[in-house]
Amino acid sequence: MPEVEILMTGAYPEWDMVDLEAKYRVHRLWEATDRQELITRVGKDIRAIATRGELGASAELMKQLPKLEIVSCYGVGTDAIDLSYARANGLRVTNTPDVLTEDVADIAIGLLLATARQIPQADGFVRAGQWGNVAMPLVTRVSGKKVGLAGMGRIGKAIARRADAFGCDIAYFARNEHKDVAYAYQPDLVALADWADFLIVIVPGGQATMKIINAEVLKALGPNGMLINVSRGTTVDEEALIAALQNGTIQAAGLDVFLNEPKIDARFLTLQNVVLQPHHGSGTVETRKAMGQLVRDNLAAHFAGNPLPTPVV
Repeated sequence: MPEVEILMTGAYPEWDMVDLEAKYRVHRLWEATDRQELITRVGKDIRAIATRGELGASAELMKQLPKLEIVSCYGVGTDAIDLSYARANGLRVTNTPDVLTEDVADIAIGLLLATARQIPQADGFVRAGQWGNVAMPLVTRVSGKKVGLAGMGRIGKAIARRADAFGCDIAYFARNEHKDVAYAYQPDLVALADWADFLIVIVPGGQATMKIINAEVLKALGPNGMLINVSRGTTVDEEALIAALQNGTIQAAGLDVFLNEPKIDARFLTLQNVVLQPHHGSGTVETRKAMGQLVRDNLAAHFAGNPLPTPVV
């Protein structure tokens, strides 16, 4: 039996599970009938948590693992991990940046095209036998339009490069101006929304960005504007968004992330002016393999006493 014991909060792809279980004694928290009983029974021996971005690791969980040394996160977002507790208790935290940047940027542009050009609706139009009987409604062009980016980190820059190739005008909102990009900086998110035809959200999750896309921002985006969210469900006020979609405050939305995933607000399912994705921005074989490898590399480096490839804390 491998010596090092780790607690996994959720499943990884099989290729990662095989490798992890060959090298560590893995305890599968998500499969436990009584999760608290499992934590109480094995918690004293756990030295690592392997988690996913949406599952994280709470202070309450970490407090029950006295030998815990590291939390390795499958995903770039660490807002569900209590980083303050980790820092205060000398715990290392890692994530998987960079390897998912291009795929998330791809899905942002894919959602933009699907939303503006109504690709899902057109698919349904053909399947329903309407082609040739009635005219498909005209849709909205993407090329040459104004794209506002809420966020200009790694993924924001990758999205901007793609939008640039469509001949779009680009401006962005962020906490600070990025001197390494040529796009226009707009420190006022409402002003950015008022200027933009399409507003793409790629800010980090957490308290600082909670409901940053609110009713005021949506009103500024306007009845011809469209919202694309590939960040976190917490960044959008969903009540305000649903109301805006229902009453025409904005034209449409393309969403990869939601509150209460996967049990999303059922009202989204009734709306014809929203394209829904199952938080699948990084969901390619290539990227998921790279993410899992990075999780495993971080764990291996830690237990070998080597520098961590991608430390957060």
